[in-house]
Amino acid sequence: MARGLVDNATSARLSDAELLHFLLLPGFSMRDTVTEISGRGVGLDVVHNMLKRMRGTIQIFSESGRGMRFQLQLPLTLSLVRSLLVSIGGEPYAFPLAYVNRTMVLDQEQIEMLEGRQHFAFEARQIGLVAASQILQSKESAASDDGIALVVIGDMHQTYGLQVDRLLGEHMLVVQPLDTRLGKIKDVAAAALMEDGTPVLILDVEDMLHSVDKLIAHGQLDKIHEGGSQLQLQASKRVLVVDDSLTVRELERKLLSSRGYTVRIAVDGMDGWNALRSEPFDLVITDIDMPRMDGIELVTLIKSNLQLKAIPVMIVSYKDRPEDRQRGLEAGADYYLAKASFHDETLLEAVEDLIGAAHDS
Repeated sequence: MARGLVDNATSARLSDAELLHFLLLPGFSMRDTVTEISGRGVGLDVVHNMLKRMRGTIQIFSESGRGMRFQLQLPLTLSLVRSLLVSIGGEPYAFPLAYVNRTMVLDQEQIEMLEGRQHFAFEARQIGLVAASQILQSKESAASDDGIALVVIGDMHQTYGLQVDRLLGEHMLVVQPLDTRLGKIKDVAAAALMEDGTPVLILDVEDMLHSVDKLIAHGQLDKIHEGGSQLQLQASKRVLVVDDSLTVRELERKLLSSRGYTVRIAVDGMDGWNALRSEPFDLVITDIDMPRMDGIELVTLIKSNLQLKAIPVMIVSYKDRPEDRQRGLEAGADYYLAKASFHDETLLEAVEDLIGAAHDS
């Protein structure tokens, strides 16, 4: 009898599919003895765990006298995209290579002014110059001693050179779709994780081209210049973002960072509580439903602590019922914002109402 097999009485009550599922259990083997290459019961268990991490499934079919078939299924939304990784406002972003015409580095002297806007020569024509940081509302990028790093995007009728901090090279990224409850995120197509676990947003190039057109139409296009933003040299107010959703906390972090706030992230309430006891913060933004410690518990702990109770707390949650709001406010939250009605400006206005601008004047 195979190691770990159930008794005959129990196995008689199980269907063929249920019995075949035992092959996927850790440590289960059909071998009576362990050799160098078999009998440890880890092979199919490894396959099963890898598929689960990739949101896939495995089915096993067996027919007496004809053999066994394993059917592996992976979601179509899980795909690889070859991307150009860049730094914009100190944060990593990815351009799908299919949308990149060229990368280049300009000298300041190569920039010309035409009709009040900055241009540069590209393939015998003048191309508009745009700061990618302005499109993404991130920290201002500045020309370095090595020149202005550009990513050229668009077609013959609509081409722009986007200034970035640095060109970080090509990478193959596994696409992670954004949370559908957030709707379409402006200028962002999807997300991914780098090899070291660093999150990165994959940019929607077509959306960015539309954003550039809108800035030009309203006369709001900023000029690229040497030297960084003066605001970056000042101490900024610190915000702790607590959310177990990678997508949500990264979007909130980038949004707040674009306004000059220093942002620290925590993956759940326990992580947030540990951060609060080791670092100073001016504001806490937290979700409700999280593992280990939920947002209500976190708010209660903060407001019952003599050293921390003065810190304003904002709840940003998918829970939008009146009783949910009441529960959050009764726990001591200073502001409650539903993710269903979440807008960039709504969050930023609420933050400024609670703690003011990122830099004191």
